[in-house]
Amino acid sequence: MAEEDPYTVLGVPASATAEAITSAFRRRARELRPDTRVDAVTAARFHAVRTAYETLRDPVRRAAHDQAYERSHRASLRPSGGAGTSRPFPRCPVVPGATAPGPPLRAGPVRWVPERRTG
Repeated sequence: MAEEDPYTVLGVPASATAEAITSAFRRRARELRPDTRVDAVTAARFHAVRTAYETLRDPVRRAAHDQAYERSHRASLRPSGGAGTSRPFPRCPVVPGATAPGPPLRAGPVRWVPERRTG
């Protein structure tokens, strides 16, 4: 069985902050309540939610998941023609003074740590 997308499991967008991910996990955990609901289906759903949360709360694992998703998504968009037939971006007319379009920029969550001043 293929793993589900962690963002889909938790019901958050890929641009969600750490706080939104934690909030979604807690909401889903309250719905599934493993201590009161003991059937196998609920246990499997709770395991999927917990695994998704563990993946998304760790910045390294989240970045690895996002990169793997981008690679698989990019591979599925390639035409099935011969070598050299695919272009990463569609051709655009050249406009003087304009910059060429590039891939969309993605950034993960940023954590601010206050600087300790010794004085």
